[in-house]
Amino acid sequence: MLATTSIGAIWSSCSPDFGIKGVLDRFGQIEPKILFTADGYFYKDRSFNSLEKISSIIDKLPSVEKIIVVPFTDANPDISQLPNSSLFEDFLSNEKELKITFEQLPFDHPLYIMYSSGTTGVPKCIVHGAGGTLIQHLKELMLHTDLKRDDNIFYFTTCGWMMWNWLVSSLAVGATLLLFDGNPFYPDAYTLFNFAKEEGMTVFGTSAKYIASLEDAGVKLGPDDIPTVRAMLSTGSPLSEENFQYVYKDIKSDLVLSSISGGTDIISCFALGNPIGPVISGELQCRGLGMQVEAFDDSGNSVVDQQGELVCTSAFPSMPIYFWNDPDTVKYKAAYFNKFPGIWHHGDYILITKEGGIIIYGRSDATLNPGGVRIGTAEIYNVVENMAEVEDSIVVGQDWENDVRVLLFIKMKDGMELTEELVKNIRTLIRSNTTPRHVPAKVIAVADIPYTINGKKVELAVRKTIHGQEVKNKDALGNPESLEQYKNLQELQD
Repeated sequence: MLATTSIGAIWSSCSPDFGIKGVLDRFGQIEPKILFTADGYFYKDRSFNSLEKISSIIDKLPSVEKIIVVPFTDANPDISQLPNSSLFEDFLSNEKELKITFEQLPFDHPLYIMYSSGTTGVPKCIVHGAGGTLIQHLKELMLHTDLKRDDNIFYFTTCGWMMWNWLVSSLAVGATLLLFDGNPFYPDAYTLFNFAKEEGMTVFGTSAKYIASLEDAGVKLGPDDIPTVRAMLSTGSPLSEENFQYVYKDIKSDLVLSSISGGTDIISCFALGNPIGPVISGELQCRGLGMQVEAFDDSGNSVVDQQGELVCTSAFPSMPIYFWNDPDTVKYKAAYFNKFPGIWHHGDYILITKEGGIIIYGRSDATLNPGGVRIGTAEIYNVVENMAEVEDSIVVGQDWENDVRVLLFIKMKDGMELTEELVKNIRTLIRSNTTPRHVPAKVIAVADIPYTINGKKVELAVRKTIHGQEVKNKDALGNPESLEQYKNLQELQD
């Protein structure tokens, strides 16, 4: 990535466990010229070969002129099936004492292409500029995280999550990056803490789901288990009060626990830590410096101590510079500025306390967020609704055990039945075409799927219904009676 951006080229990445369609939905839009790939990846204690999948991707990605394979699961992988490919070692130059020339480019020169979750179709390609991204990251790392040159910083993330890009910017501070690949609970739940002690980790970044999983596993640390860690960062989903209390009771009592929140759209944070301020259970400590973040009610009024939509009422450095293939900025404006004209609307429900703390209540749109990883419903629909047995479907997230689990409701074709075998096939197809995160925790048969009058599925209405919340504007639905079947479903209680 550093070499790519040093010459002014644009970098984009996605996780190795993405399915073929998930990769093509992203890379197919931006038409990359060079593809770096590992030969495989590890999940839990198993290795998975990626080369066959890469071959299928390349068949439908004619823009790629060169493939570089990094041996990861196999010391000498067979790359003969990949045209114009080479192993990473062979790709490197043999010349000695080479110097990097960094091209001098405009402040808003494109740096990264990130991807939206793909809720309503193929993911939007979000282009971030070099200057705005780096300034924003340096502010968050140096001021909000108190990162210094002699620190060792770690974030448990894949290269498909914006936290990877955020972590890389730590190099601009002079800090050392600590990287980990594999299952954080293999061979046991103490793996990352052993890593932290061995490497002198000072900043430990993770997700709320990981912290909750530690508590479920009964993990308790002693005073000398992570002696150098002074800050723990958590993002991906809201950190509950119980999570806060667990960390301070059973992990370490004298660290700063910073719950942080932002997103791929801004490749940074709206609210995050304050190393000189108090930590309050269930709250993010403060809004980002220079970010005019407010909570708006439905009428567009700024409210305090009341739930509202997260908005940012002034421009900020890390706003996307544009969307790929969106010359008239139609998609860009629709994504962030339609609800409150001229004001960035992010799609989170929040509460700003009188003291300035932030409480996050989750997404106000249909985006799914299992384990802190944002995924879109469209990617699941693209798989399920091509099955011969399925008439229609709708997928939502259910708040469950301090996380979100994916629920898939299926309307079967006449004469078809949702059997255990079919459920297994559905899960297998979703996993192979998307990612393990997309696989639903529950697959439930229903008689009807709710739609608006103009033919749009209403995931948010189903989500509200299963959580016992009021669904407003039912007049906009073509079949409002269909929501009744989603109330008090026994399958949602376990």
